Amino acid sequence: MPKHGTTDAIDRRILAAVQADGRISLADLAKKVGLSKSPCQVRLRRLEAEGYIQGYRAVLDPERLGLAHVAFVEVKLSDTTERALSAFNAAVRKIEAVEQCHMIAGSFDYLLKVRTRDIQSYRAVLGAAISSLPHVASTSTHVAMQAVVDPAT
Repeated sequence: MPKHGTTDAIDRRILAAVQADGRISLADLAKKVGLSKSPCQVRLRRLEAEGYIQGYRAVLDPERLGLAHVAFVEVKLSDTTERALSAFNAAVRKIEAVEQCHMIAGSFDYLLKVRTRDIQSYRAVLGAAISSLPHVASTSTHVAMQAVVDPAT
């Protein structure tokens, strides 16, 4: 078994298997990676404890939930001091429609993935919430037409 903080080929097979199916039974996982249940469970628990596996969750169908509209929003800030960045970060976390937020090195400061019912709902979120975030100087929206690669599906 690898030492703390490292992985070997078996660990990587375990990680791939639980990433593909987070509900895989321990027996099926052990069989898939070529171990008996006890050593497989020990490795799985170690991978969880060391943070390689951060959790398990259900992947929901956004279309069935009425949230099929996806927009990516480039956000430029008027101030990029640490204090301004912290204020923006804290405020953007409170907007339910923001599915992802990434600080970007480039011609803008943040890229948001926003999921809403439709373009009208998106427009409301943009006007009422995103544009009023701390230090927002400008935004630019890109509407997704189709998800070609999406790890959540």
